[in-house]
Amino acid sequence: MHPDVIIRDARPADFAQLGELRVAAYAAGGFLSDASHYVNVLPVLGTDGTGQILVAVEDDGPAQNQLLGTVMLLLWPEAGQVARGADEAEVRALAVAPHARGRGLGRALIHAVTERAAAHGVRHLMLSTQPGMAAARHLYEDAGFLRLPERDWCPVPGFRLIAYGRALPGG
Repeated sequence: MHPDVIIRDARPADFAQLGELRVAAYAAGGFLSDASHYVNVLPVLGTDGTGQILVAVEDDGPAQNQLLGTVMLLLWPEAGQVARGADEAEVRALAVAPHARGRGLGRALIHAVTERAAAHGVRHLMLSTQPGMAAARHLYEDAGFLRLPERDWCPVPGFRLIAYGRALPGG
């Protein structure tokens, strides 16, 4: 990751740009069609105060407030699609702006959200992804996440998400 990038908590002033970044990232990968149920959920996910949203931004200069990437942490009981108890949490909505890819931001965001979860006493960090998101799956596997096929699920009929999990220190 570029040394002039920091990861911080999202602020309400970031929310509009955050939604645009998420949609642009998913659409650029071909993972968000106009008919997708997620096109309405993704831009506002977590902006109601549910969960913790982290963002990657330039540390200084004119682009200081431009979001480069984002990830969200849902603690129990807000988590619940893949997480099944108080010692588990979920990662949601990892996205890197198309123009910022290749800088290690996805890896840095996964590291930051993992540290945040561990600081909250989470023992197992869970996530869901689309089967076709090969780059994301590779990133998760490199970060120590393992496939958990028994936790795969369908948010809407005909749309399957595959589950991953990772034990955290002390877990």
